Amino acid sequence: MKKQHCYYVYILTNFNETTFYTGVTNDIYRRMYEHKQHINPGFSDKYNLDKLVYCESYESIDEAITREKQLKSWKRQWKLDLIKSQNPMLEDISKKFDDMDW
Repeated sequence: MKKQHCYYVYILTNFNETTFYTGVTNDIYRRMYEHKQHINPGFSDKYNLDKLVYCESYESIDEAITREKQLKSWKRQWKLDLIKSQNPMLEDISKKFDDMDW
């Protein structure tokens, strides 16, 4: 039996919720660790984007990439409305991951 893969489209923000970052990954735990530890220099590191506020999962990488591109093209308010539909207080949902040591 072939192992089922899972891909994630996620949105990060910073402490003041002034900037959003949309990304895709096949390992949300590893990717959040990288964001929180500022392992990879770039946009999310520069703006201190390490607060996971939204996440969707997909079985197909193509679907995930299509969705990521769609969300990246959205206006800020549309993203905020989407996030608040699932996470009204913009809490860091990565804190709900079991046994993670950020």
